[in-house]
Amino acid sequence: MIKPEDHDFFEKELESFLPDQIFDAHAHVWSHQNMLKNRTIKTLPRNGNFEEFSKMLQALHPQRTCAANVFHRICPAEYFDSANKWTSQQVKCDPNYRGLFLMSPDTDPEWLRKEVNRLGLSGLKCYHVYSKVNPTWEAEIPDYLPERLVQVAHQEGWVIMLHMVRPRACADKGNLYWIRRYCEKYPNMKLILAHSARGFQPAHNLEGLSHLRGLSNLYFDTSANCEPIAHQAIIRIIGHQKLMYGTDIPVSHLRGKSVSVGDTFLWLYENSPVWGEKHQSIKPVLIGLEHLRSLKWACWSEKLSDKQVEDIFWNNAAELFGI
Repeated sequence: MIKPEDHDFFEKELESFLPDQIFDAHAHVWSHQNMLKNRTIKTLPRNGNFEEFSKMLQALHPQRTCAANVFHRICPAEYFDSANKWTSQQVKCDPNYRGLFLMSPDTDPEWLRKEVNRLGLSGLKCYHVYSKVNPTWEAEIPDYLPERLVQVAHQEGWVIMLHMVRPRACADKGNLYWIRRYCEKYPNMKLILAHSARGFQPAHNLEGLSHLRGLSNLYFDTSANCEPIAHQAIIRIIGHQKLMYGTDIPVSHLRGKSVSVGDTFLWLYENSPVWGEKHQSIKPVLIGLEHLRSLKWACWSEKLSDKQVEDIFWNNAAELFGI
């Protein structure tokens, strides 16, 4: 899984940057029994259990103390029970791990309350793919995170992980409205905007983040975003205390990177026909390594101290999740 070019990249770019403790605030576990065949990735372990996940986490951050907040990969709704049970089982392997409950927008609030607490999980993971909007990329936040479930999270003090959609992400007026409404109306709920506010096009962060200032229960994770300015915008506009590192395992263990273009973005993967440009053969490294370098550049650009970098990689998440 780790190739010589990954090792060389880490030694050159990341060894001197990474702190001793790493908390991954956004990562997936999985059981092959819960996955659709078209969601399997041949280069990954068949089961992403605690043992295999820990190896993947250590491969990205060698010789570091690691922990994580995990949730199951996207799977059919009829497998939610077994998927969430699987997540709970992995979380119980380490007292510093936390887990989120994969949910449907149709879930009964009281059943949800009982199940999350019974499984010992820390909150909810919603996905646009479970909304009834077609295409789901156009879904408004309540289409996949209805207010009645946010209210339960507020009552229980849970975390909610939100991967917002719509083409302009953090610059979309509807997304901004619902994020602010939920955070202000339900202050005991903690909302995490995944992928640095899904700022794969950093211009959206530069345009929209100022409208989210002053929300004490709003957080961000950096997961798999390879654009330095996406992270830098959060640090400068919101504050580094609200930013947490995340790998997005298993995406981190694919090869390539996300690239902003126009008013949107695209993903370059190992099989994308771009690696032979400029009369040379380019060997793409793991997305997780490209992502780490983008975060390093953001921290350097904002002149963060070692302590502030440690906050992003451990302390902010440890406080949020009660580690």
